[in-house]
Amino acid sequence: MTSRTETPSSSGAPSPGRALVTGASSGIGDAIARELASRGWDLVLTARSEERLHRLADELRERHGVGVHVISEDLSDTEAPARLEARTEGAGLPVDLLVNNAGFGRIGPLLAQEAEDANAMIAVNVTAVTELLRRFAPHMVARGGGRILNVASTAAFQPGPLMAVYYATKAYVVSFSEAVRNELASSGVTVTTLCPGVTGSEFHERAGMHGDSVLERLRPASAEEVARFGVEAALLGKGVVIPGRLNRILATAVRFVPRSIVPAIVRRIQEGRG
Repeated sequence: MTSRTETPSSSGAPSPGRALVTGASSGIGDAIARELASRGWDLVLTARSEERLHRLADELRERHGVGVHVISEDLSDTEAPARLEARTEGAGLPVDLLVNNAGFGRIGPLLAQEAEDANAMIAVNVTAVTELLRRFAPHMVARGGGRILNVASTAAFQPGPLMAVYYATKAYVVSFSEAVRNELASSGVTVTTLCPGVTGSEFHERAGMHGDSVLERLRPASAEEVARFGVEAALLGKGVVIPGRLNRILATAVRFVPRSIVPAIVRRIQEGRG
């Protein structure tokens, strides 16, 4: 199994091509788009907020001279991955790097959440990730190479009371990514899984988190730091990577805690965030 404490090195990355970045209108997705543009990559940016995407696209074109296409899509719509494929690979815009970054969470007991929220979370965090990889990887295999970066979370490594669906979806992303990475091992296509911890972004506000948990009292990584780490790892074809020494320690340490008490520990942390 690939080490979950890999640290990217600084050599061996492929030449810039074209990257499709989902959830590119804010947070880590926005930062990944900026990082790739600074390295000379052309971009296809997608998210629900078309206005934000166009502002970002204009800035990146002017600052870095890269080509940027904007495609507004809501990935909770199961037909969105097919439309993205048609408007890229099907329209003469091959994708050399797929960044599955779009995702969201909600805090609160499962039975108090609207069914629509839970279902949309699964659609974006699981179904869209799966379908986008299934659609774009064959094109990369046919060309003899490519990179896939799936953004998960350190939430993937334990169950998460009060965010049960979100934690479970991120566990899926890690397991799915590791399995497909193995399947594609001889194809020239690599699958990297980025597992950030607490990150300075809009995610927490959107998830309904307003507290000050123990983890958030520590200095969270910036979206830019996470993006730089993740892009470097993906371009080098790394497996599962966790930015931040403390995050790597915590992700490893949970394996040595009795499984029966892990949910209670996580719940105490979550109660400070709601």
